[in-house]
Amino acid sequence: MPLVIRALLVVAIVALAGVVLWTATGQLPRLVAALGDTFGGITSGLLTTPSPSPTPVEILDSPVLDPPEEPYTNRETVDITGSVPGEVAGQKGYVIRIYIAVPDQPATPVREMAVGETPAFVVAELPLAAGRNEISATIVGPSSESEPSASITYVLDTTKPAITISSPKNKAKVNGPTVTIKGKTQGRSELVARNETSGAVGTATAKSDGTFAIKVGLGAGTNTIKVTATDPAGNSSSKAITVRRGAVEATVRLTASSSRFSAAKLPRPLVLTAVVTDPNGRPISGAPVSFTVSVPGVPAITGDATTNASGVATYRLTIPKGATTGSGPATALATTEEFGDLSTSIVITIVR
Repeated sequence: MPLVIRALLVVAIVALAGVVLWTATGQLPRLVAALGDTFGGITSGLLTTPSPSPTPVEILDSPVLDPPEEPYTNRETVDITGSVPGEVAGQKGYVIRIYIAVPDQPATPVREMAVGETPAFVVAELPLAAGRNEISATIVGPSSESEPSASITYVLDTTKPAITISSPKNKAKVNGPTVTIKGKTQGRSELVARNETSGAVGTATAKSDGTFAIKVGLGAGTNTIKVTATDPAGNSSSKAITVRRGAVEATVRLTASSSRFSAAKLPRPLVLTAVVTDPNGRPISGAPVSFTVSVPGVPAITGDATTNASGVATYRLTIPKGATTGSGPATALATTEEFGDLSTSIVITIVR
């Protein structure tokens, strides 16, 4: 028998003896069982269908922020409200991110809060920078961030409004039971004029350009009136003036180009000039004025005119031939809407 064959025969006999020994000691069944368990685990792993992982909620829309009733404020913090899409409410792992942009600067994240169980949310005491603040919000999910919401605006204004009073002048004299105070302040400011002497109060709202007019009652004598302006942000300032209500009246003054004529040199021209002013000495324009000249020997001469922007009305007439020596009045009667009828006269004399 060749040597190689004899060697293989020896190996086979040894192997057979080993199998017999493993079987006698119980080790072979354990090995077979272990191999079976391993194979079964691999097969089970290959054939078992895996359970699906939770799918993140899709962010369909951006949050919505509620605009303020009044964007101007003098508070350094504000509370803002808003809502998130219903699909996101109550989901874990989602947050609301708040951004603030100031002029010439990009939007900066300033606050984050978890999405709550309901769509509505409140961001308390959000700090503001001086001036204009554009506030927006996003929803940040496990893998993405939504588009920003439409922004809302707050303007932090802590400056008190300036007040300028143009009329009446301080310590002016006023004829009548009321006075109208005119001036300028910050646009949309609320104004209160209080007469500290009589207790009378008037209110008004400044126009968008800041101009205002407030009527307030007057008592006799000196009246101290305090005007207070409160701007849209809530800042206030005051200014006081005094006016005196007295017996001053509107007036009409009459002058003539000549008040003395010679009967022998008639007819001669005459120019009458009336100046109509209010109790503060300001001209009254558009007032009709009736002129009458009565001299001896001729019928009364009458004419009408209207005051111009300077409060002046002029009437030109002729003293006719036939007027006799003596004197008579030249009269001007002015009619005003606010102060009624005003009249005055001068004397015209005819000599030989």
